[in-house]
Amino acid sequence: MPELPEVETVRRGLEPVMTGRRILHAEVRRPDLRWPLPPKMAERLTGARVERLRRRSKYILADLSTGETLLVHLGMSGRMLISGAQVGTFHHPHPAPAKHDHVVLDMEGGARITFNDARRFGAMDLMPTERAEAHPLLAALGPEPFGNDFNESALVQRLKGRNTPIKAALLDQSVVAGLGNIYVCEVLHRAGIDPRRKAGQIAAARVASLVPIIRQVLQEAIDAGGSSLRDYRQTDGELGYFQHAFRVYDREGQPCLKDGCTGTIRRIVQSGRSSYYCPKCQR
Repeated sequence: MPELPEVETVRRGLEPVMTGRRILHAEVRRPDLRWPLPPKMAERLTGARVERLRRRSKYILADLSTGETLLVHLGMSGRMLISGAQVGTFHHPHPAPAKHDHVVLDMEGGARITFNDARRFGAMDLMPTERAEAHPLLAALGPEPFGNDFNESALVQRLKGRNTPIKAALLDQSVVAGLGNIYVCEVLHRAGIDPRRKAGQIAAARVASLVPIIRQVLQEAIDAGGSSLRDYRQTDGELGYFQHAFRVYDREGQPCLKDGCTGTIRRIVQSGRSSYYCPKCQR
């Protein structure tokens, strides 16, 4: 599932062709994705101007001139693809409709935004902008990693006394929003922390050190266009390439890349998810 860097990369790709532009025509080709789509979604979107395009955790939010906000979640295989506009150095003409093109937005200026989702684990919803943060998918989210509310003292306080492994604690979206399995593995390796360590038993100074590391890993991934492992694509259809910079994720049996370490990367399963770590330098 796309994590914060992938969703932020998609948001940045959409921004030039959506922000400040009207949706000239919206087409909804099925009644549901993961959940039912909102009533009269096409009619409510057609004619609306996108006032602001933002991200909250792993969700893209388009604030509209109608006073509503469109929420988009990519799910496992969702893609937001742009055609009919210049994207980077390439012009992408409108392709023929594809089987899994479920929502199509024709934008002022000639761009077309197509939401394609083969597995239909993605989601879209419309809600009043003034109450967007109270939406069930957003209400319990913790602070954004790049926001001022996410700082050393706040993270220490959130993890204080927690008896869950640090890996599970950082995946908890109420602790910090947007982190997923890939980037937590990478963060803990850089911090030298064993993913099995109980969060509440890690010294405050080590917990505090996670904050700049989280930001660094996420920023590097955003700069690389995210990580493409299976279905993820950027808005121009290109792959992200941060996966080529993984230090532990999906590197079971390979040598640790930390300077001076002679360890070998292992994989264990925690709460049904693979954790990759170096047993020699992560304590």
